[in-house]
Amino acid sequence: MKAKLLERKSPFDRSFMVARHSYPYFLDVWHYHSEIELVYITKSQGTRFIGDSIEPFVEGDLIMIGENLPHLWQNDPAFFKEKQEGSAEAYTVHFKRDFAGKEFMDLPELKSISKLLDRATNGLKFEGKARELAFEYMDRLFLAEGVVRFNLLIEFLAVLADETDCQTLSTDGFLLPLHSTGDDRVDKVYSFTFNNFKRNIPLEEVAELVHLNPTAFCRYFKKSTKKTYSRFLNEIRVGYACKLLIEEKLNISEVGYECGFNNLSNFNRQFKNIMDISPSEYLRKHKKHR
Repeated sequence: MKAKLLERKSPFDRSFMVARHSYPYFLDVWHYHSEIELVYITKSQGTRFIGDSIEPFVEGDLIMIGENLPHLWQNDPAFFKEKQEGSAEAYTVHFKRDFAGKEFMDLPELKSISKLLDRATNGLKFEGKARELAFEYMDRLFLAEGVVRFNLLIEFLAVLADETDCQTLSTDGFLLPLHSTGDDRVDKVYSFTFNNFKRNIPLEEVAELVHLNPTAFCRYFKKSTKKTYSRFLNEIRVGYACKLLIEEKLNISEVGYECGFNNLSNFNRQFKNIMDISPSEYLRKHKKHR
């Protein structure tokens, strides 16, 4: 299943788009676009697909989707049977990272917002205060004009940047991004892993990369990333496997070997450990919702 590119151009007199949607059901297309998307569901429910994440969505969900990250909001079957206008409602904001100018996000006062947009590469779900304030901000953004509208978006992005109750949705392996952690040794391990995850990586090899013995490396990596190196490596492999499964160019066994797993049994076990469903169940869910 290939994601469809959707072009979203802002009007000539606006630097970003804000919309209030009311449909019988949401757009039933697996798609992506070059804009960052902020979504607040005011009425609806179903299954949300973002990268390799598959989760239910409900009224009140607040989601940020990074540039070029495929996604789909699939309503429950009843929405398609009843086809009642207004059954699916949401506010959306679409904006380019440089909507305020190429150097605007480099300002020191906006450092937290710049980091937020980096994190949105994998998709984010907000809870806490951000979710409580979402309707007010989105409604005001929709109604506002000019500089008030611009300031409101920056203010809301600052609220989102400060929210600690926030869940990352898609795994790194789906798009294979390289995030800078600010730790040169961890960044070196990340880069090495993204470039070599398809083959066997002995622990000694990756430890030597940062001039540590395997035991010291394991302690250092877990302290720095809050996960073991083997977990990190398997998340990269499984995320990439999800991408290959969706594309349907290889069968499940071939996908497992392509992603660096040495046998089908280990692939199935690690996939279910990370995604909570088997590769075949994951593939069936995507086929059902396309």
